[in-house]
Amino acid sequence: MNIQKNITFTLLSVIIVLIAGLSACDRVSQIIQSDAPQIVEPSKEISVGVVLPLTGRLADPFGILNSQGFELALSEINAAHPSGIKLKFIIEDDQSTIDGAVEAFNKLIHQEDVSIILGPATSGQTEMTFPIAQENQVVAISPTSAARGLSAIGDYVFRVSLTTDRLIPPGIEVTQTKLGYQRAATMYDETDFFSTDGDASVQEVLTAKGVEVITTETFQGGDTDFSEQLTRIQTLNPDVIFVSCLSPEKPGILMQGRELGISAPFIVRTLTAADVQAAGAAAEGAITFVGWGTALDTPGNQAFVENYSTKFGTEPTNYAARSYATLHILAAAIANAQSTDAAAIRDALASIRDFDTIFGKFSFDANGDAVYDEKVLIVKDGKLVRFE
Repeated sequence: MNIQKNITFTLLSVIIVLIAGLSACDRVSQIIQSDAPQIVEPSKEISVGVVLPLTGRLADPFGILNSQGFELALSEINAAHPSGIKLKFIIEDDQSTIDGAVEAFNKLIHQEDVSIILGPATSGQTEMTFPIAQENQVVAISPTSAARGLSAIGDYVFRVSLTTDRLIPPGIEVTQTKLGYQRAATMYDETDFFSTDGDASVQEVLTAKGVEVITTETFQGGDTDFSEQLTRIQTLNPDVIFVSCLSPEKPGILMQGRELGISAPFIVRTLTAADVQAAGAAAEGAITFVGWGTALDTPGNQAFVENYSTKFGTEPTNYAARSYATLHILAAAIANAQSTDAAAIRDALASIRDFDTIFGKFSFDANGDAVYDEKVLIVKDGKLVRFE
């Protein structure tokens, strides 16, 4: 590599890393270079595959919001070095289905020849697509899937969302200590992997803490009437109700619960600002375990909230925040790898430690899962704020 190329890559690395908020001294691991890295030429666009639910039942809570987070991060990264390397997206719609996600991954890998894919959104989709990426040695990063064990299948797959085992135990510890609940009811979507895994973890942790699970009710994604399940729960008068499901069902559960006069607090994992807005007054007092919130004073977070709100006319949600952070994490890894080679990018991602993000200090563990501080929030006056 000649001197001019070295200078170009040095400048690129500095610019991208400054945007992402990480100094080189924060690294505690060395990046292992591929034996034959594909060195990026200045001014070359790096193609990144993106798999999102742009149609179907998950388009509003996941697809649109994730795409906006990606869009904002892409504009920031590419604007930082107008004469240097840029990222570009090749976007595929998974149609909110597992089969659609599998088809999208195969198209991006075998027809578009990408070395990086961002997505998919749900744990059920991730369970089926991560093995495809691993088999083909393509880096895959899911911003939002969180069921346990999905990244452990191989070294090319990563996740930015806090997983079930990192979020639920500390969340229950905080809320049970504060509220003192001893009798709990749970509800979950029996057709969704994230939801079944979440309910299983909730019950495991509650049992270990001596909290009695007095009933468990199930429903299916796409349901709109939860009155029978909630009525059965109401007759047992639990101290708290845990709900594990995807966003489309959350507002309806909260609204119907309040209509029935249920006074026990609802604890709904990953409740977003959009969910709160949809549920209206019924969301008041609901508690959630998350990895991010608009009010957090983490590096670059308030600028992100302001820029996102200005660009899209609404505050960001957890899903938009995760996709935004995901692209900045990837950009920093590419800058350090100085290559489009998937193995080099994989190793650079695996080496990320204490990286400054809008979540706070971010690292990947040995399995490729995210490590950062969890947050417990509560809805007060229509806003998600710290649970204290």
